[in-house]
Parts: sequence; structure tokens; C-alpha cells
Amino acid sequence: MLNFAIQTARDAGQILLERFGRAIQITNKGVIDLVTEADVAAERLIVERIRSYHPRHSILAEESGETRTASGDGEWRWIVDPLDGTTNYAHGYPCFCVSVALERAGVLQIGVIYDPTRDELFAAERGEGATLNGRRIRVTETQELNRSLLCTGFPYDVRERGDFARHFHNFIMHAQGVRRDGSAALDLAYVACGRFDGFWEEGLNPWDVAAGVLLIEEAGGRVSRYDGGPFDIHTPPILSSNGLIHDEMMRVLAMR
Repeated sequence: MLNFAIQTARDAGQILLERFGRAIQITNKGVIDLVTEADVAAERLIVERIRSYHPRHSILAEESGETRTASGDGEWRWIVDPLDGTTNYAHGYPCFCVSVALERAGVLQIGVIYDPTRDELFAAERGEGATLNGRRIRVTETQELNRSLLCTGFPYDVRERGDFARHFHNFIMHAQGVRRDGSAALDLAYVACGRFDGFWEEGLNPWDVAAGVLLIEEAGGRVSRYDGGPFDIHTPPILSSNGLIHDEMMRVLAMR
């Protein structure tokens, strides 16, 4: 099923790439939350592929929501974001990806993130490690926050989250640098492959984080809630790191 997920993500990414930079139809799901015709087309391909090859599996996809088959046993579920970084995509900013994850009885088993603009395929299978274009990846060995490059995202309801500005300010003051790319799935993949040392964000959805969480865990990193408690893809916020700076990041998040 890992190979199936990889090929499906690649094919969906090709749909995104073919439409990228062209005049496309854009609608609003919220005040600033967008959806494009590319989201819909990529998700349609993924969902139809899963229904054809794994008809008993259920699907949780960003645009169409929860889909369960009448004959499904509920054990296997695909978690799909056909276009993570829609705002970037709509503006022609080349930072977006396809994210596909598979869980069994609530435990993540497979995670795939594909960036079609760079042709970078991140993949992980539980217990088998994580790879980038077939080569094994690991998190960084940075041990100090002041030498770390971090990343975060701005929630769509950032204006209603009073703690966000405080967290952002505190990390700017304590880390070597902080970036904001606009694609949580890619941010998590970058932690897994060592481009970032840590990532934090609140207000994310299961399809934003499912594949990335498995990538980081299989690459030797750590994922938790802000207070260090166990992370659940349905209950943000998320804190992820190489593990070595995790406690220091938690202390910064607790600052007032």
C-alpha cells in the first residue's frame, strides 16, 4: 500500500502542476480560506483511486469530508489533503504539496508527501523509517534552541488566537531563525529530513498533519502537544522537533 500511496500522490501532484500558474477558478470556504479547482480535481483522482483499489477502506479528505463505504469494516482509513498550501498555489507561490496517509485502527501506518514543483517525494511506513526520493532521512542533531531553524504557520483564525503572537515573538527571540512557508505538511516533512529543527502550530486539521507526523517519528524525531502530552491528529496544537530541542521549545511555549 505504500507504493499505491506514492503513485497516487505523484499522479495528484501532476494535476496540480499542470494547472499551476494558469488562470483557475478560486472560491472561498471562509473569509480567507480558499479552495481551487485544482484541489477538487486532485482530490477526485485520489478518492476514485482509493475506491477502485481499496473499496472497503474509509476516507477522510479535506474537500469532501468523511467518506465511509457500506461494506467497509472501519479498520483502514485514508487521510488526504489534495493540496496543502492552497493560498500559496492560488497566488503562484511554489510551496505546496499533496499529503496522503493511511491509518489502521487509529494508528498511522503510511505517510506520503509529494512536492511536485521540486519532484520531492517524502515517504514513511511504520517501523521501516522515512525516505526522500528513496534515500533514508533523519532529523537534525542540533541540541540548542539558539542554533535552531524553526518553522510555524499562521492559523486561518490567527486574529482570534491571542497566544500566537506571543509564541511567535518568543521563538524569534530564542531561536536562530523562524520561517513561515504556508504548507504545514511540507514543514513537517522538512523537520523529518533535517531542513528545520522544529515546528509548532495550532488550529490544524488531521489531513494537514497525518503524513508528516509519521515521517518525523520514523526519522527519529518527536511529536507532542505543546505541554509534551501525546499528540492526536484530531486535537491540535502540534509541537514537533528533532527531539533534542523539544523540552526547550516547550519552555518557550509556556512563557508569559
